Amino acid sequence: MDVTRRTLFESKTLLIGLFEARNVSDKVCDVERQDSNVIVLPFSGVFSKHDAPGRYVIGTPSHAVFIAAGAPYRLGYPGAIGDRALILRFDGAAAPDHLGCRGEAQRSNGLLPAEAMVLRNLLRARLARSEADEFESEARGLDLLGMSLSAMHAGETATRRCVEPRWTRALERVKQAVAVAPAAKWTVEKLARVAGLSPFHLCRVFRRMTGTSIYDYVLRERLASTLDAVLDGDDLTAVALAAGFASHSHFTARFRRFFGCTPAALRRRGKIREAGELRKIVTARDGDIALD
Repeated sequence: MDVTRRTLFESKTLLIGLFEARNVSDKVCDVERQDSNVIVLPFSGVFSKHDAPGRYVIGTPSHAVFIAAGAPYRLGYPGAIGDRALILRFDGAAAPDHLGCRGEAQRSNGLLPAEAMVLRNLLRARLARSEADEFESEARGLDLLGMSLSAMHAGETATRRCVEPRWTRALERVKQAVAVAPAAKWTVEKLARVAGLSPFHLCRVFRRMTGTSIYDYVLRERLASTLDAVLDGDDLTAVALAAGFASHSHFTARFRRFFGCTPAALRRRGKIREAGELRKIVTARDGDIALD
């Protein structure tokens, strides 16, 4: 396995880093511990964080995953497709009590809002190109940290309504399957087989535990997986088809509805070098993705 770690920014309150795992297998790695609290924000690929036998969460470009300082965990890479992520390291004062030391798997991840996904990718790109000064890097990094912690708090609140541990395991199996192949022609029946639940029960449990429908979740994963390619200047028709959309126009409409701007507009704004202009980019409102 090839692992690359790179520090993009560091201050007394926050470290922003880049993590990349390539040439991976689908086997779970050895036990690790972190000496500080960490938020992992994947922007491509997928990983699993295992807290105990049979207890794990999936990290995808739609999620923030929390790793508590000193808590043992193991990483896996479902589908052996690797992972690229922005890393936020911070001290314990910033972590809410419910994320502190208990390390329960279902309380260590959450769905990111649309504006957090955009900020994650833009901040990573600006830092990699050395376009963000220290003030912007820390301010935007702390903004992203706050959004991520809020997302996990919302996820923790939702899972408290779940009294069946098997539902949590079923949910993570579905997340894993979608993350490995977001562009696949998924149906409720196929995902229900992955979960080991009936189609009706899967839809009910999924919305109850995530706050979104199974359909909207798959669409969210597809859109989240395109952000890096959009900002990197890849051909938008190729991006659309690779993500499972029927056409460039279909992709653009969905992207605009979720992120608040078209892929082309985000790409243009992402090339702006002035720090003050970043505010105009991170204004998307997170909302439900409506069906046609």
